[in-house]
Amino acid sequence: MKNPNKPKINPLSRMPRQQRLIMAIRGGAGVGKSHFISSMAEAGLGKLCIFDTERKARLLRGVGEKFDALEIEQTDELPEFIDWAISGEGREQNYGCFALDSWAAYFGAKHSEMIEAVREKTGDPLAQPSAEELAADQMILQSVLRRLCIESGKSVVIADQIPAKGKEAKEDNEIGRVLPMTASGLEYFVDVMVEVSMQERDGEITRVFQVVKSNSPAFEVGFEMTGNIGFKDFLEHMKAEQALELAFDAPAKSDVPEFIEDKTPVSIAPPTMTIDDLIKKAEAMGFKRADVVTGAKIYHNQPNITHLTGEQIEDLDRRMTARIEKTKGESKTEDSANEKVTNIKRAKVA
Repeated sequence: MKNPNKPKINPLSRMPRQQRLIMAIRGGAGVGKSHFISSMAEAGLGKLCIFDTERKARLLRGVGEKFDALEIEQTDELPEFIDWAISGEGREQNYGCFALDSWAAYFGAKHSEMIEAVREKTGDPLAQPSAEELAADQMILQSVLRRLCIESGKSVVIADQIPAKGKEAKEDNEIGRVLPMTASGLEYFVDVMVEVSMQERDGEITRVFQVVKSNSPAFEVGFEMTGNIGFKDFLEHMKAEQALELAFDAPAKSDVPEFIEDKTPVSIAPPTMTIDDLIKKAEAMGFKRADVVTGAKIYHNQPNITHLTGEQIEDLDRRMTARIEKTKGESKTEDSANEKVTNIKRAKVA
């Protein structure tokens, strides 16, 4: 239901005024995803907050000093922690960017809970969720991504673990089930998805960051960065490409007001008559205070005139005004009759 007291948003005030980058970084265990996430603290975006579902951020340098890492002990805590940081008391921390490490840990745990519930319900230890159940499960879990990636309005990095090459496609084709890593819909919420791996390049083992999915013109699919790469390197590349001429550090100024001014004319309510006003008016018209008391008893069963409501006072005022008008009318009629009698008498004398 629409709240009439809520100010009306001006849609033109929601034009993009600040650049940000939403990334997903995928890779096997030990390739440096968490290290890449912690590099956000050095990107000049403000204080970093990591939602740590794997409880491994304690191993990163700078935790508690350069950035905050919040350990998610229970899976259901994640949405609450995100709400706290984005719209709750956590806003006082002035976080400038966020990271989730990792999405696979959260999604996998919740997905397993659903499978366990299906098997308990059916009594079949090998039962799999239906397509409808999977779709419903994904819609609920994706609300976490929507809150973090869209509603936060900040740059975000989400780590996602992938299985061995070929295993994902093989199980998807042969078993016909949706795997947590591919069913999450993560790619729909990020600007760029990067796979990081350890590869041999020029006789040396190095990290390779390769763009595998992109919604940004600054990053083509297949684009690579190698070596000790951090989040700042991706920002610098994006700035150099000038995909959008918007600053990362602060939103551009806008002359458009956030809310539309309500131009509805304000109606001024007439002043409410008090019991003192009624008594003064009555006395001016030739009545007494006792007449007001009597009227209150007769018409409103109220012997104490100080307890009369505003509506009751107005009712007595209407009745008194009507009585005065009636009295004036009777007086005019009587005067007219007397004038006629006088004229008749004068005519007889003449």
